[in-house]
Amino acid sequence: MQLATHLKSLPKAIALTGLLGLLAVSTGAFAQKTQLLVYTALETDQLKAYQEGFNKVNPDIEIKWVRDSTGVITAKLLAEKSNPQADAVMGVAASSLALLDKQGMLEPYAPINLDGIMSQYRDKKKVPAWFGMDVWGATVCFNTVEAKKKNIPTPETWQDLTKPIYKGQVVMPNPASSGTGYFDVTAWLTLFGDKDGKGGGWKYMDALHENIAQYTHSGSKPCNMAASGEFLAGISFEYRGNANKAKGAPIDLVFPKEGLGWDLEAFAIHKGTKKLDAVKKLADWASSKDAMMLYGKNFAITAQPGLAPPLANVPKDYESRLVKMDFNWAADNRERILAEWTKRYNSKTEKK
Repeated sequence: MQLATHLKSLPKAIALTGLLGLLAVSTGAFAQKTQLLVYTALETDQLKAYQEGFNKVNPDIEIKWVRDSTGVITAKLLAEKSNPQADAVMGVAASSLALLDKQGMLEPYAPINLDGIMSQYRDKKKVPAWFGMDVWGATVCFNTVEAKKKNIPTPETWQDLTKPIYKGQVVMPNPASSGTGYFDVTAWLTLFGDKDGKGGGWKYMDALHENIAQYTHSGSKPCNMAASGEFLAGISFEYRGNANKAKGAPIDLVFPKEGLGWDLEAFAIHKGTKKLDAVKKLADWASSKDAMMLYGKNFAITAQPGLAPPLANVPKDYESRLVKMDFNWAADNRERILAEWTKRYNSKTEKK
């Protein structure tokens, strides 16, 4: 009798076990996230907020960041051209993305928020290879406490930084490593002249080089060095300057009167990604109003207008001070410009 009862209940037990197995498989499949490998030059202290913002609307996609300075990330992407690793590139200079586009390395995509992005802050093609997130631009972090001790005045122009009084007191980023350094150099060539190494821009950099103590591999580091009093003047960018001053660093932010170099932190899909649907979701979010409001906490200008509140230490007319930049020209001439710069000035670059 007991055996018969056991045999009768056996099909139910098998069915229940099968159902639980299916639920386990289903739950496991649901819990498994799509992982995207995203190359970035975003500041480390920005990544968490952006990732959390994206995961609020796409909790099933995980971002794995590969982060370094702009020049290093650009070189890494170019080196991997025949064997691409990245799914997307986020927060890397538009001048670098224009170069990658010319190499056929980007997957064109029009994100759902493209119409909200100002035309000057995106690739001009109908289906763009890249779009801007925000503008980051030049500033000089100047340590007023140390300057007062040495009786050295605050500079007002780029040309001021070539005066003998600043000898050994200026640090700036190496343009081969840093996007900030590269937009400084291209801005000076735009403002003062290029002429294949013989123009006023190169003469300006020759004079500035006399006063440079060190070229760094990071765009933030010169401002940090000025903030700590190691040097008086750090040629850097406005986010790092504003953040350091807000923390109490004894610096003024100088925005030289001739005009400011700048670039866009920009987004692109890497051609060859096997996770195109997930990357498109990241592109849609990165171009959204919610994302722009997060960018606006760090930068004075976002690619969608009117979403960045005023930054305490950045002038309200900041956008009007930006030099007219041509990202295609910067991409086309990158190799020539960096070769010339390295030949002339690399002797003062910090060791890696």
